[in-house]
This record gives sequence, structure tokens and C-alpha cells, in this order.
Amino acid sequence: MINAKNILPRYFDILEENGIARYIQCKYIPVTFSKSETNKSLWEKHRSAIKNQKLCDIIAEKSLLDLKIELAARIFRECCLCERRCKIDRKIESGNCGVQQPSIASEFLHLGEENILVPSYTIFFSGCTFHCVFCQNWDISQRKTGFFIEPERMGEMINTRKNQGAKNVNWVGGDPTPNLYYILKTLKYCRVNIPQVWNSNMYCSQETINLLRGVIDVYLTDFKYGNNKCALRLSKVDNYIEIVKRNHQIVYDDGDVIIRHLVMPNHIECCSKPVLKWIAQNISDVAVNTMLQYRPEYKAYHYKEISQPISQKEYIQVRKFVNDLGILEL
Repeated sequence: MINAKNILPRYFDILEENGIARYIQCKYIPVTFSKSETNKSLWEKHRSAIKNQKLCDIIAEKSLLDLKIELAARIFRECCLCERRCKIDRKIESGNCGVQQPSIASEFLHLGEENILVPSYTIFFSGCTFHCVFCQNWDISQRKTGFFIEPERMGEMINTRKNQGAKNVNWVGGDPTPNLYYILKTLKYCRVNIPQVWNSNMYCSQETINLLRGVIDVYLTDFKYGNNKCALRLSKVDNYIEIVKRNHQIVYDDGDVIIRHLVMPNHIECCSKPVLKWIAQNISDVAVNTMLQYRPEYKAYHYKEISQPISQKEYIQVRKFVNDLGILEL
């Protein structure tokens, strides 16, 4: 068992009041910009602000967070928040993810996450950038459900949940990616020093990853597949490996990372071993949760190889592989 404080130093610094959540720091980084500027100009100012991180003594009239909100608003009108890059105006219609305006399926203090995260104030959005045939949350990920909460109200709810004992804010779904514009606007109204957790399948675009930098404290990622063929067949996404590896390497350099890998039956050689080996060779000092609780849900019974739980033999095989690689497991 790993020493979580060594692997997630930013997270524990905030919990112990020795550090400040990044979204708060963003409010103290002044950036001069106007809405008449080009996207190129705004992105250049964003890069400069991220690089320099010059904080002032009071909340800036125009801050790095405000700049992120403006950039996200522009992307929202020609959406490329995930790598499907639908390029549609989300004010008018939904994308492949099924999301137009954010719809919150549920929000509560979650006790079922990793031990170091609970109680976690978990905000479940409906809709998803993936269409996994085995999704355990298919009732919210594959159809629109829930309700819209104004960002100002959502910000106040976060403040309240922190006072009720929440250790973090856990943005999830579905997947939070289509809702980034809403999330950034919500953080404008948050005042409490609480870590922000990005709980995602990591099929985000580079634009999204750039907007997350300087805001997210913990990346709680999902690394499902070891090849593109399985990803296309079971989650209906293209170029999975290239995109998810790229994004993991970027966030590894940016903040604390916990990687989840769901072990699926008959996918040990094609998925579990390649994923775990890549982690060990490329981003070894991250926390990993090898999830062995797969059960067939949704449409999984139509796919013979994943229509049953993993076997005891597969369980033992994966456990040994993780130990042999020296992976830092939660």
C-alpha cells in the first residue's frame, strides 16, 4: 500500500490547509483582455498567465479564471471540448455526447469513491462522450436526465457541502468534459478552499486540457483500453490510445493523478496488461486503482466475451502483473 501523501501532495496540502486550491489562485492572477480579441490572442495570453503565475493581493477585476470562461464560451459555440470535435453550437443543439445545456443527474456526498477522497461532493452530469456497451451508469450517461442548476446556485451548494464535511468537489458523469464551460462559471461563485477533482475518461481535446490547467488539483482518470480496436467496438470512439496516452502525459506533468483501470473479462492480454505496462513505463509514480469489480450491465450481454464477471484466474493474473510491475496501487 502506498503513502498517498507522497503521491498526491497537492491534494493533501489543501486538505491540511497548507495549500490553496488552484481555482482560487486563478482568481488572483490578473489578465487584461477584451471580448473583441481573436481566439489566437486570448490563447497566447492564457499560455503566458499559466507560465508566469503572477498573483496579486486581491481578487483580480479580470482574472485567469475569467479568461478561461471566455475561451470556454467560444468553444461552446463551436464545440471541440472532446476529441469527437462535433463543431456544433451547443446553445442550439447537443453534440454526440447528448449534452446541450448541462443537466445534473444527482449531487451528493459520495462515500463509494477511493478512501482518500471520501466523503466526496460528487456532481453527476448526464450525457457522455463515450457510448460504452457495458456502462454501469447508462441511465444517466446514455440519455438526458436530471435538471439544470444555475452556476451561482451550484457554487453556493459547493460552499455548503464543504461545511458539511466534503473533502473535494468531484466533477463526473457520464463525463464532465461537455460541461467544462458550466464548471468554470460555477467556480466563479465558489469561495471555499476545496480541491477540484476531474473524474473523466480523458477523451478531452487539447483545448480542454489547457483550460483545466491551473484549475484542477486531482485528475481522477479512466484508462480503459490497451488498443483502438477494443475502444471502437465497446465504447464507439476513434483514436483512443493516441488521445488518452497524450492526455495522461500532460496531466501527469500538471497535477496529482489517480488512474482507474477497470479489468474486463477476456481483455487481460489486449487491454489490462498493455495499459498497466504503459503506466509503469511512462508515469510510474501515480496512484493506480485496478478495479476488479466488473459486472455486465446495459448492453454487455450482447457481447459474449464481456457477458460475465472476471474469473478467479483472471483476478490472480492481474494482481500478479500489478505486483511484478511495482505499480503504486491504492
